[in-house]
Amino acid sequence: MAQPSPEIDLHALAVQELPYLRRYARALTGSQTLGDGLATATLARLVDEPSQLRADLSGRAALFAIFQKVWAGEGVHGDQPAPTEDGTLAARAFDRLSALTPKTREAMLLSRMEGFRIEDIAAILGVSRDEADQLLTIGLNDMADGMRGRVMIIEDEPIIAMDLRSIVTTLGHSVVGVARTRDAAIALQKREAPDLILADIQLADGSSGIDAINDILSRESETPVIFITAYPERLLTGERPEPAFLITKPFSEEQVRSSVSQAMFFASTESLLNQG
Repeated sequence: MAQPSPEIDLHALAVQELPYLRRYARALTGSQTLGDGLATATLARLVDEPSQLRADLSGRAALFAIFQKVWAGEGVHGDQPAPTEDGTLAARAFDRLSALTPKTREAMLLSRMEGFRIEDIAAILGVSRDEADQLLTIGLNDMADGMRGRVMIIEDEPIIAMDLRSIVTTLGHSVVGVARTRDAAIALQKREAPDLILADIQLADGSSGIDAINDILSRESETPVIFITAYPERLLTGERPEPAFLITKPFSEEQVRSSVSQAMFFASTESLLNQG
C-alpha cells in the first residue's frame, strides 16, 4: 500500500480542504446532511488510516480519492428507488436516475466545480485517463438534457447578473428576474415562485443575500439555492443552515453550468429519492 508523503501535513490539509470537500460532497449528493456526513467520514478515515493518502497524488487529490472510497462504500448512490406511476415528474425523475452512468456526476463536478485535471480525476475515481474523459463527456451531455426550470437571480452587479442570465438561459432555463436588494429578492420570489435561486451575499444597499434566502426558505423550504461568494469558507462553517450548492467568485461558466444542472437535477428527484 502506498505511504503518504512525509511532506504532507495531514492536519493542515484537512483544515484547508474541508470547506471544498464539503462543497463537493453536497453538490454530489444534493444534501447538506448526507454530504457533510461523507466529508466527516473521509476525515475520520484519514486519521485512522493515513497510509491511504497516496504519495503519487497532490494532497488535495489524495484526500478526494479517500472520499471516493468512502462514497463508494456507502452505496447510497447505487440504490435507486423503485419506479413510480403516479405523477409525470416522478416518472421522469426515475428515468433520469436510472439512466445515470456511474461516476459521471463525480467526473463532471471534479472537473468543472473543483478544477481537477483529467489525470487527477482518473486517479480519484480509480479509472484510466480515457475512461475519465469518457465519463466527463457523458456527464456534460447529461447536463444538457436536464430538467428545464425558472431561475431567479439575486445579484447587485449588473455585469455579473448579465453573465449569470446568459449562462442560465443557454442551459434552457428561463430567468424570472434579477433582484439587487434583500427586499427586492423577497418580493420577486413571492411574485414568481422560481424553481431555483442564484444568490450573491453582499447586495447593493448593504443588505445580505443570506438574510433574503433565510426569509424565503422559512416560507418555501424546498426551493434549491446556489450561493455565489468570494469567501466560501465563511458559509461552510458547520453551522446551519448551509448551502448544498456554492460557487466561488470569480466563477467560470463551467462552474455555473455544473451547479445549476446539479441543483435542478436534485430538485426534480428529491421527492422520489425520499421514497427510497
